[in-house]
Amino acid sequence: MSKRGLFITFEGADGSGKSTQAEKTAKYLSKNNIENILTREPGGTDLGQNLRNILLNYDEKVSDNCEFFLYLADRSQHVDTKIMPALQQGKIVLCDRHTDSTLAYQGYARGLDKKRINELNNIATNGLIPDLTIVFDVDTEVAMSRIGGNKDRMESESADFHRKVREGYLDIAKKNPDRVRIVNSNNGIEAVFKDTINIITEFISNYQKKVNE
Repeated sequence: MSKRGLFITFEGADGSGKSTQAEKTAKYLSKNNIENILTREPGGTDLGQNLRNILLNYDEKVSDNCEFFLYLADRSQHVDTKIMPALQQGKIVLCDRHTDSTLAYQGYARGLDKKRINELNNIATNGLIPDLTIVFDVDTEVAMSRIGGNKDRMESESADFHRKVREGYLDIAKKNPDRVRIVNSNNGIEAVFKDTINIITEFISNYQKKVNE
């Protein structure tokens, strides 16, 4: 790898299985002696973990703008103190949720201004954009059945909300074909993992070829 590592994000609606796939990918890369770190948003730092507890478990009403800015605060701390240092060390950073989550949830589902979300995401990340994003697409009904009964604040939103999130992700993928790949997450865990690893190993291989040219 070159001095700068690769930034790979895992995205999808609640119940899409993205967290499971991120964990399996990290183990696969480590087993194959590819240095990586696995992190998440919100909650990838100590400060972020406190913000995550508020965002997912706060019992009172949280305004849409407040929710949006809490995610941005988590992201800013995360990028500055964890993601960028790891990339500068040449590591592959696997991140469970990033900027596309905010666009899908707060933009497409909550109805906040998408242009403003993109502008503020850009500020929070200092312009960092994932090299590769995998969207795990799953039918909303399947996703909701996977979540089960012990739901956090976001998981407890309506099926209509989660449908809008899914539609948002598909639109994001359509608008960013060079960066975003879609994996059918209705399938079983191992089938989804096979698709995921095929995408990631091919991407890493192509990246290494470019670096060495």
